[in-house]
Amino acid sequence: MHSDDPSAATPETESGSPLRYRTVWISDLHLGTPGCQAVALLDFLKRVECDTLYLVGDIIDGWQLRRSWYWPQSHNDVVQKILRKARKGTRVVFVPGNHDEFARRYVEHNFGGVDVLSEAVHVTADGRKLWITHGDLFDGVIQCAKWLAYVGDWAYEFTLRLNSQFNRLRARLGLPYWSLSKYLKLKVKRAVSYVSDFELAVAREARKRGLDGVVCGHIHHAEIREIDGVLYCNDGDWVESLTALVEHADGRLEIADWSACRATVPSVVAPRARADGEGLTAPERPRANPVIARG
Repeated sequence: MHSDDPSAATPETESGSPLRYRTVWISDLHLGTPGCQAVALLDFLKRVECDTLYLVGDIIDGWQLRRSWYWPQSHNDVVQKILRKARKGTRVVFVPGNHDEFARRYVEHNFGGVDVLSEAVHVTADGRKLWITHGDLFDGVIQCAKWLAYVGDWAYEFTLRLNSQFNRLRARLGLPYWSLSKYLKLKVKRAVSYVSDFELAVAREARKRGLDGVVCGHIHHAEIREIDGVLYCNDGDWVESLTALVEHADGRLEIADWSACRATVPSVVAPRARADGEGLTAPERPRANPVIARG
């Protein structure tokens, strides 16, 4: 899948063959919101095949849908594509998050071939045990002051709308996409501290459970790194990052970035962390020290 040039994105084969993985994790799709990148997500789901697909929470945004109904055909197409994968033999596991917490009442049920679980443990091809959780249970704001989480959600939605207008202007000037919310998350001291505290809390819980690592979502910040000997993996989101965590046949993990062609329907996957340990990021979206987990 990788080019010898670590600065180059890797295109699909000329024959249009699908990208094949053992496992794929996606989360924070936020279907039911204008910010959901449903067209790019549907393209990803069409081009990628896997044995197991984990939906790691915030797939459908119940908070937004309660405020105002928004459900275009592209969002319905994403749901239908996931169900079609389940019918064709892909194991699909849905671990609800805080925005789709309504689904937690259906834990241990199966709908259309999709298993609904409160959490899961995934064993990689090289034998590592990874805890699968959305991660909102380790968010102090949600657990201690849910009203504040609703305010934050409204503020995030407002930021996305503002950012959308700003990027329309940038596009007219021939400039690439720029994310205000990502900038704030990575530059504002309190936001950086929140992300770090979240990552530490989730990794510590995985270690307490005697597991090798954790895969989560929730904070919209894709990353693979070790924290005190525990492998921490966050698969990002499909509002701005357009990322997924993927497992190769030999157990190697990496973050696949589908945002390289944000302005058009994506035709490439830009690996954000290489199996050889060298960091690789999409040129327009540098990130700090992505690391691939070795077996």
